[in-house]
Amino acid sequence: MTLSRRPLLLGALGALAAPPLARAQSSTAWTRDAYLAAMRASGRETNISEQTFAAIQARKPAAMRRIESYLKSRFNGEADPAVLRAFETLPREYFHWNYEGRANGAVNAYETDPKPWGLGYGSALSDYLGQAYMTQVCAPKPEHVVLEIGTGSGYQSALLSRIVAKQYSIEIINPLGSAVRHIFAPLGYSNVETRVGDGFFGWPEVQGGFDTIIVTCAAQYVPPALIQQLKPGGRLVIPIGQPFRRGQFLYIYTKDEDGRVRSRKDVGVYFIPMTGAMMNRPRPQGTPNPEPAAPTPAPAQPAG
Repeated sequence: MTLSRRPLLLGALGALAAPPLARAQSSTAWTRDAYLAAMRASGRETNISEQTFAAIQARKPAAMRRIESYLKSRFNGEADPAVLRAFETLPREYFHWNYEGRANGAVNAYETDPKPWGLGYGSALSDYLGQAYMTQVCAPKPEHVVLEIGTGSGYQSALLSRIVAKQYSIEIINPLGSAVRHIFAPLGYSNVETRVGDGFFGWPEVQGGFDTIIVTCAAQYVPPALIQQLKPGGRLVIPIGQPFRRGQFLYIYTKDEDGRVRSRKDVGVYFIPMTGAMMNRPRPQGTPNPEPAAPTPAPAQPAG
């Protein structure tokens, strides 16, 4: 998954809203030993000094302030407490790992200038401001069932899982998806389910569909299966545009209770492309067309 932007460029209420698992995880001490044990259990044996681990933790409060300030600047002064709590709960350094090169990038976590970091296989851990924006746009609720297209590092799915009841995620890159599927259990995140496959087709086996579908790769059009699997009242958050070109935009689709689909154009983005069936199938007839509404102005300074 690669989200490029600043913001969208490559890169007591909160406690009540969070699922019990999230509350339990937040009370567990996250130490160097806990980090190393979780990394080992996930198949990513590594080492890090106590000093380096402490320096990473020392940067987190400032990153949290950036996230809160950024969300308030983008959402009319509102930063969702559940989103902030999810970020506070999640150890971002655990997701800084290059799967192709077997290299630990934890030292880069909570950087002052948020940007994407390579995971190998052409994928990246998106910048944390971009992920904060995407998460709040999803408007996640504790009862929601969510599907992510493009697992990548697993961070976005883990983040949403701290808020929603059940999180599903699909990754098309086999070695990446096969490795990342092992990272959730060591953190105690039992409400995340992933698989390797083509997100173009969604996850039709999930009975009842999804309250939210979030796509973290640029599609040339909306895959029909994603609209079909969206619950009435649900929302689809998807970047649309041509591969490796500027001019991509985030669109938010909503499905009315009567099944009518509406869309609005949001901020400009730059994502890696959706591959698989998207690349070799013509746009099906009847695919929803994005409405040409004016986008929300993007911030002047882009994030790398």
